[in-house]
Amino acid sequence: MSASKIIKIDARNIDTELIHQAAEVLTRGGLVIIPTDTVYGIAADANNKNALARLFEIKKRPLDKPFVLLIAQFSQVEELAENIPIVAYKLMHKFWPGPLTVILKSKIQGKVGLRLPDSQVALEIISWANIPLACTSANLSTRSAATNFIQAIKDLNGQVDLVIDSGPTRIGLESTIVDLTCAPLKIVRNGALKDEEIIAASKIKNVLFVCTGNSCRSVMAEAYLKKILLREKRTDVEVESAGVMIMAGSGASGETRELLKQEGIDVGMHFAQRVDREIIGRADLILVMEKIHEQRVLEIAPEAKNRLFLLKEFAKISDGDLNIIDPAGKAGDFYFRTFGLIKDAVERISKII
Repeated sequence: MSASKIIKIDARNIDTELIHQAAEVLTRGGLVIIPTDTVYGIAADANNKNALARLFEIKKRPLDKPFVLLIAQFSQVEELAENIPIVAYKLMHKFWPGPLTVILKSKIQGKVGLRLPDSQVALEIISWANIPLACTSANLSTRSAATNFIQAIKDLNGQVDLVIDSGPTRIGLESTIVDLTCAPLKIVRNGALKDEEIIAASKIKNVLFVCTGNSCRSVMAEAYLKKILLREKRTDVEVESAGVMIMAGSGASGETRELLKQEGIDVGMHFAQRVDREIIGRADLILVMEKIHEQRVLEIAPEAKNRLFLLKEFAKISDGDLNIIDPAGKAGDFYFRTFGLIKDAVERISKII
């Protein structure tokens, strides 16, 4: 048995050529020991039967016990899983990239375990390989998980094709595994994240405000609800805002900043974001300003229908029109009236969430 090839990659100064070497071995069906933020792992092409057979043999793992899949982007979750619950989006948003593995319903069959590691070396290898990577800790079943190169290669030299030495892992504990295919969630392996952290994050309510450019109305609503929650010392609710059409890097409009400043609120650090499936997915309550925003949210995520409302539905003012009109480009008094309407609705929202 010939020795495994060893390459050294400095996580602080990554050599792209070495990343390409590792990715190429994986795409050819080889096995590669890679560093992650938690422990070292053995990676293989999840679609290559021969590579998986070797991995099962090395680990002496039952064939009915699948490996975790490592991903490099959040968007890959929906390529691999379906019927993803709100709590999954919340936990992934809170702990990814990081030491959390989520078990979801697979799009193919049964369940699938997914993790987005907080390791630039691992992420670059996953990205360049551009294939689903099955991964398991780089150790024999009778030994503890390897947290450095020496431990990783000790019993596996010659059994894998390539080993990456990238120094000790940052965390040094295996990821926490949470099964989200059941309700309530089930923590199936204790790891780097404490059980109470998982449970607390799963119980946080998320409110999302949506407008057009995420520079006026949704910013007002987000900022004012946060002010109320701070005043009431509530830590059980997170608030976000987004727009259906945004300019990259744009902030709150000057009129919005000035109006909120009079309320003692500073939104100078607000940066607009575009509404997407990830943001919608983690929201327990989605409040939009106009019917057109409602339509756009449903185009992106039809399953959000029962969590989606027009904000004006909660206001005292009833003039037959449930749209809160965009004040952009209008006079200052129009901004003032718009904010008054939003404040009224948000105060009512704060009492029911």
